[in-house]
Amino acid sequence: ESTDRSPWLQVDLKDRMEVTAVATQGRHGSNDWISAYMLLYSDTGRIWKQYMLEDNVGRLVGNVNPDSVVHHKLSQSIRTRFLRFVPLECSPSGRVGLRVAVYGCAYRSYVADFDGRSSLLYRFNQKSMSTVKDVISLRFKSRQAEGVLLHGEGQVRSSSARMVVTLGSLLDDLHWHSVLIERFNKQVNFTLDRHTQHFRTKGDGDSLEVDYELSFGGIPLPGKPGTFIRRNFHGCMENLYYNGVNVIDLAKRRKPQIYSVGNVTFSCSEPQLVAATFQSSSSSFLLLPAPALILEDLSVRLQFRTWNLDGLLLSSPLISGQEPRYLILQISSGRLHLTHQTSRVNDGLWHSVSLNTRGLQIIMILDSEPASTIQLKSYLQPKDKHYFGGCPVSQNDSSCLNPTMAFQGCVRLILVNNQPVDLLSVQQGHLGNYNQLQFDLCGIRDRCLYNFCEHGSRCSQTWSSFSCDCTGTGYSGATCHNSIYEASCEHYRLAGSTSGYFSIDPDGSGPLDPIQVYCNITGNKMWTEVRHNSSIAVRVRGSTLQKPYVGWFNYSASSEQLKALVSLSEHCEQKIAYHCRRSRLFNPWDGTPLSWWVDRRGEKRTYWGGFQPGVQQCSCGLEENCADMNYFCNCDADRNDTGILSYKEQLPVREIVVGDTYRLGSEAMYVVGPLQCSDDKFLWNAVSFYQAASYLQFPTLQVELSLDVSFYFKTASPSGVFLENMGIQDFIRVELSSPSAVTFSFNVGDGPVVLTVKSPVPLNDRQWHWVRAERSVKEACLQVDQLPLRIIETPPDGHLRLQLGSQLFVEMSMSFERGASVTYIFQEPFSVIQNRSATVLSVPSQYSKTRDNMALSFQTTQSPAMLLTVNTLSQQYVAIILARNGSLQIWYQLHKEKRPDVFIPILSSLADGRLHRVHIQREGKDVFVQVLYFNTHMKHKYTLSYDAAFNSMKSLTLGKVTEVAHAGSKGFIGCFSSVQYNHVAPLKAALLNRGSSLVSIRGHLLESNCGALADLSTSVSQEVGKDNEHREDNSQPDSAVIGGLFYHLSLLHCFICNSQ
Repeated sequence: ESTDRSPWLQVDLKDRMEVTAVATQGRHGSNDWISAYMLLYSDTGRIWKQYMLEDNVGRLVGNVNPDSVVHHKLSQSIRTRFLRFVPLECSPSGRVGLRVAVYGCAYRSYVADFDGRSSLLYRFNQKSMSTVKDVISLRFKSRQAEGVLLHGEGQVRSSSARMVVTLGSLLDDLHWHSVLIERFNKQVNFTLDRHTQHFRTKGDGDSLEVDYELSFGGIPLPGKPGTFIRRNFHGCMENLYYNGVNVIDLAKRRKPQIYSVGNVTFSCSEPQLVAATFQSSSSSFLLLPAPALILEDLSVRLQFRTWNLDGLLLSSPLISGQEPRYLILQISSGRLHLTHQTSRVNDGLWHSVSLNTRGLQIIMILDSEPASTIQLKSYLQPKDKHYFGGCPVSQNDSSCLNPTMAFQGCVRLILVNNQPVDLLSVQQGHLGNYNQLQFDLCGIRDRCLYNFCEHGSRCSQTWSSFSCDCTGTGYSGATCHNSIYEASCEHYRLAGSTSGYFSIDPDGSGPLDPIQVYCNITGNKMWTEVRHNSSIAVRVRGSTLQKPYVGWFNYSASSEQLKALVSLSEHCEQKIAYHCRRSRLFNPWDGTPLSWWVDRRGEKRTYWGGFQPGVQQCSCGLEENCADMNYFCNCDADRNDTGILSYKEQLPVREIVVGDTYRLGSEAMYVVGPLQCSDDKFLWNAVSFYQAASYLQFPTLQVELSLDVSFYFKTASPSGVFLENMGIQDFIRVELSSPSAVTFSFNVGDGPVVLTVKSPVPLNDRQWHWVRAERSVKEACLQVDQLPLRIIETPPDGHLRLQLGSQLFVEMSMSFERGASVTYIFQEPFSVIQNRSATVLSVPSQYSKTRDNMALSFQTTQSPAMLLTVNTLSQQYVAIILARNGSLQIWYQLHKEKRPDVFIPILSSLADGRLHRVHIQREGKDVFVQVLYFNTHMKHKYTLSYDAAFNSMKSLTLGKVTEVAHAGSKGFIGCFSSVQYNHVAPLKAALLNRGSSLVSIRGHLLESNCGALADLSTSVSQEVGKDNEHREDNSQPDSAVIGGLFYHLSLLHCFICNSQ
C-alpha cells in the first residue's frame, strides 16, 4: 500500500533450508523496481536478523530497470525458514516493484532444547578418555548472556596449565551461532562464527585426559543430579558432534551412552519477544498512550541494550498547574540517571529497569541492584502519553522534553502500569506513533569484535562507530597506526640530536613495537647500538664438549625487532674477543669445533671475528698473521683472538658455547660487544624516471585494512602517477594530477574516494616535495609538504577491506587520432614471446575457451566508435562499440552462421568527454557487465542465445577495424587507458614493444595521462569537513607501479607500510 511506512516482501520456505543465493527483479512492464534492499531472516517469522555482507555491510544492491535480474551469492549461507526483503531505495520514476528468487538446498538439523536446569552427559566406554586429536562442533542460540555449552575434566588440575580463550560478544541475540574446536596435540583452532583464534595449550603432555564423561548444557555435581556448579545453558543446540559422534541423535534415540539430566526436549522452543531498534541519535522515538485506567501512580518497566554513553529512555509529561514538569529517565556518561547515578549500562548487554511512583516516592530498580528511592515534595500525576527513546523533531507543544541525545539501541518487554505493550501493533499503526525504528529486530553490532585498533591499543565504541585509545602504545592516529618514533638513529641525527638513548621503530607502522637503542652520533657518522645483558668479560673453567658452558645474550629487543633493524641498515657488526689459556677453538687433529657461537636464527657458527661464514678460521687466519702459522686461530696456540663479525644476516650473537676448559690450568674468557648498525638504506635511496614508459614493479600491496605510503619527489612533468595498485574493482592510486595538486584516490567497494591537496605554488619545480598518504578503516588522509592535512572519514557501515589483484604490471594511457588503431596478435610462437619482456608479454600458453575477462577505460566525444574487438581464426568475435546515439553495445558473434547477440547496458550517450570504465566477464553462456557511469556502478547479467567456445584466438584491436559493424569503419578518436583482456595488456605492449611482430600500430598514437586529465575536468578535490565526492574509476588493471607516465621524475625515500 502507498501508506505503508515500511513495506517488505516475505518468503516462507515451509521448512528450514540452507539458502546460498538470492536474486531480485522489478515489476514487469512498469517503471517499478528496488535499487537497494535489506535482507532479513528468521526461523519462526519473528525475531529477525539482518544478513550482512563481508565488512558488515547490510545494504544489498538491487535493480536498475524492471527486467534485468541481479544475483547475490551469499558469502556465508543462511539456514532459515523465513526471508524478508526490505526495500531501502526504489525506482526514481516509479514505485516499489519486486520479484525474487531464492536458491539453496535442504538442511538437516538435530536439535535439543535446554531449559536452564538440564544437561546431556556423554559417557565414555572406559573410565577415562585420552586423545591427541579432537574435533567438536555445534550450533547454539541462547536466551541468556552466559551458560555452559560443553564441559569435561580430568584428574590433573594444574593452575599453570590452565588457559582461558575468549571469542565473540552479543551471543544472547536469540540467533544461531556456530562453534568449531579442532585440536591436534597442543595446537588448537577455536572458531566462533567467522572468527578463528589459534593457540597452543600449556602443560607437559600432548594428549587430553578426560574422566568418565562430557557434559553439554551444564556441569552437574557428582551424585546430585539437577544440581549445577555453574550457570547452565538456556537455549537450543543443534548438530552437536564430538569426534564424529552425533550426540543429540544418540540422546533422541535414548542410547545408553547418553544420560539426560532435567528436561531436555528435541525441538527448539522460541520465546515470544519483540524488540525495537532505535536507529537515529537525533530523531528516533516511540510514543505510547497511557493505559485507559490512569491511576495517580505510574509503573514503567523495560529492557534495553546500547553502546552509547548518552541517550533518553523515557520522557513522561506530568500534570502541573505551573510550568511543565517531566519524569525523565536517561543515560548520561554511560550511567543511568533519574536524579541520581547507578551502575554503567553502555556495555551492550541487556539491562532491565523499572520505575514506580508510590505516593511521594519514586522507586527505580536496575537489574538485580538494590532499589533506589527518591523523595518528592508533591504528588506526581502522569498525563496520557509517554515518549520512549526521544522526542519528535518538530514539537509544537511541550509534551516531551529531551535534555540529551535520542537513544540508540534496542528496547523490549515494555510494560506501562503492568500492561505489556504490543510493539507489532505499533508497527502496524494501530497503537501510538514512532520514527526511525525497526521492529522485531535488534540491530546492535559489536564494532570492537574484530579489533581494528592496532599495536595493543584499546577499542571503545558507540552505536555507529568505534575509537582507539593510543595511550602508552607509542603510536598515534585514528587506529594507532602511525609510530610516534623515528625509524632509525639517522633520522635523529638529521634532526640535530646528539648521542643518547632513543626509541626507534624500524618497521614504521608495522606490527613490531619500538626499540630502545643508544644512538652514538659523532659528526656525520652514526651508530645504532643494541646492548645486551652480558657486556663485561666472562671467565669459563671446567667445560667439556659433552658438558659445555653456554652463555646466553638477552638483548633489549626481540628477534623480530632485531631482524627489522638489521634489514633497515646498510651495515651491521658485532665485536667479539676470545682470550684463552690452554683452551682451543678447534680440535687440532680433525678440525672439530670445540667452541662456537649461535646466530639470530639459532644456527651454529664456527667462524670467528673477521672471517667469512662457512670457514672455520679467525681474523688472523684471514690476515695470515696468526702467532703460530700451523693454526688459523691464535687461541689454538694459547693466544687471544679478537675480530669483528660483520655478516649482518646472522647477527646478533645469541649464545656462545665453550667446550675446552677442562684441562689443568685451562681457562677461557670472552667479551661480546653490542650489536652496532649504521646507515639507513631506505633514507637516501633515490630513483629517476627518464621516459614515459619507465616504471618500477613491486609485489601486490597487502593492505586490506590499512596502508601508509610516504616519499619525496621532484619533477618537471605537469602530471603523472606515483603509485597504483588495482583489483577487479578496488584500487589505490597516488598521483600528481596537475602541476600544483597531488591526488590520493581509492575504492574499497563503496565507489571511488578522492582526496586532493592543492599547493599555492607549482610542485613540478624540480625541487624535493614530500607526500604522505594513509588509508585505514576509520579515515583516509593526505599531506603534501607542510600544507594542511586533508582527511575524510570512512562511512560507518561501508566496506572495509581493500581487495587488490595478484597480477602486477604497468598499464599505459594512449590518445588515438583519426584512423589510429592498435592490434595485438595472440598467435606468435611462445619462443618469440620468451625473448620479450616477461612483465609485458606474459601470455599464457592457452586461453580459456569459454571464459573472458576484459576491461577498459575510455574518453571520447565521437560516436559511432569502435572501442575493442577480439577475433578468432574461425570468424568469431566479441566487440565493444558506441552506437550512433553514443549508447554502449556489446556484440558476441560465437557462430558465423547465426546472428550475433547484441546487449545494450547503457542507453544514454557515453560520448560525453568523460572517462568511463567497462568490465565484462563471460562464463559459458552468462555475460556479466559492469559500467562505471556518472559515479554509479551499473551491473547487468545477460545470457547468450547459444553456448560456444572461442577457437584459435587471432587478435585484439583497439580502434579502427573493417570486419565488425559500421562503427568499426569509423574507428575511435579519444583516449584509452587500463585496457585488459584476460592476462594481456595491449597498450603497454604497444608502448614498450614498437616494432614487435606481436603488435601492429596504425595511425598516430600519443602517450597520455587521459585518466588524470578526465578526473581534473570533473572537479573531484576533497576538502576537510565536506561530504565525500566520488569520481570515475580510471584505474589501471592489476598494477602496482611507482612512477608510471613521468618524464625525468625522481623519487626519494619511499616507504610503503601496511597492517592486516
